[in-house]
Amino acid sequence: MSELREKIQETIENEPVVAFIKGTHEQAYCGNSARALDALRALGASFTAVDVLPDPQIRQELSALSSWPTIPQVFVGGELVGGADVVQELAATGELEAKLNEKLGETWRRPGEERTVAVSEGSGFRLLPGSPG
Repeated sequence: MSELREKIQETIENEPVVAFIKGTHEQAYCGNSARALDALRALGASFTAVDVLPDPQIRQELSALSSWPTIPQVFVGGELVGGADVVQELAATGELEAKLNEKLGETWRRPGEERTVAVSEGSGFRLLPGSPG
């Protein structure tokens, strides 16, 4: 397993809710990424975002791990939930809230607690500027 794939896997396993998106938690650079984040925000979920744009290898390694070809990808408790359409649909039916409760208990509900981390070869796991530590 490559160093980058290991870092992605560690992020998926260690972050309660993580969204691999195009952009940051402050500024999504595509409509689908924004819709996925909006669905999480509507429930008051805290989350960590990972920007896949700085390095094309991030997207490649992520898709190899998840077997999901598109971005965004949202994981809850280490499990892939889906992309924008799936996350929105699950939020609308109440299933996303149930999944968050099942996987994380009540600890996930912290509105506004959002950050972006970088995952790339040689960079390790680091917070991006503007992200609360």
